[in-house]
Amino acid sequence: MSVNNQTVISKFLLLGLPIPLEHQHLFYVLFLAMYLTTVLGNLLIVILILLDSHLHTPMYLFLSNLSFSDLCFSSVTMPKLLQNMQTQDPFISYVDCLIQMYFFMVFGDMESLLLVVMAYDRYVAICFPLHYTSIMSPKHCACLLLPLWMLATFNAVINTLLMARLSFCENNVIPHFFCDIPSLLELACSDTYVNELMIFISGGPIILVPFLLIVMSYAQIVSSILKVSSSQGIHKVFSTCGSHLSVVSLFYGTVIGLYFCPSANNSTVKETVMAMMYTVVTPMLNPFIYSLRNRDIKGALIKVICSKKISL
Repeated sequence: MSVNNQTVISKFLLLGLPIPLEHQHLFYVLFLAMYLTTVLGNLLIVILILLDSHLHTPMYLFLSNLSFSDLCFSSVTMPKLLQNMQTQDPFISYVDCLIQMYFFMVFGDMESLLLVVMAYDRYVAICFPLHYTSIMSPKHCACLLLPLWMLATFNAVINTLLMARLSFCENNVIPHFFCDIPSLLELACSDTYVNELMIFISGGPIILVPFLLIVMSYAQIVSSILKVSSSQGIHKVFSTCGSHLSVVSLFYGTVIGLYFCPSANNSTVKETVMAMMYTVVTPMLNPFIYSLRNRDIKGALIKVICSKKISL
């Protein structure tokens, strides 16, 4: 349709991944396997934590929220990517694009905010072990989680509404496999200053501040560890925090590198690969990182399997 001699965009063309046509089916099977692994792995952790009363602790409450967020975060982009690869129909409507962007921000922001809360939980457990139960009470945990979900939702609503006010004219090609904010801002034919300002304003408390708080938490943890004379105690602490540090490195390393430290040499292919890391690879690896190094999760899984065998 045409308004004031300008073509108004009703749908966008997602270029997807730079994969040769002859390799499309191979990569389709690979990404489908990765997505199913992500869904099943994170869903398993959520179910195990719900079923096992021994896992109803602050650490596993946060982990269940992280697994749920990972499951949804990957589900925002992967089904559309798989559909486009299968049908060779890379178009997405304007409304669907905004909806995808909204949920991508909600669960992406929650990933960042939950990681800092989990770091705080480890900090309290190691630095104040005698007061852990009183500090991390169920009421306190709920008071931590509820504002995080509200903040993530509010930030997504504001940025989506700001995006909806923009006009998109002739160019409708998004050089990405999902509706990412920077890609959409490049296509806008109206002033994007307010949108860019909002990204930097919200990016601080949701990405950079949590990352700095995590660094500070682990600095305090390392300081406390150095005061422990037992090498066995030091090993136990590092094994407990190792899983969380692995996830933090994977997530923040790619997000900060992509959005907050952009390079003039960054190609579309490089940016797409980095986006795949935190949208697909990290949610898939999180269940393995936490479960393979966690006796409680493995114990809960064994109990569920054994109880099923007995009932059969």
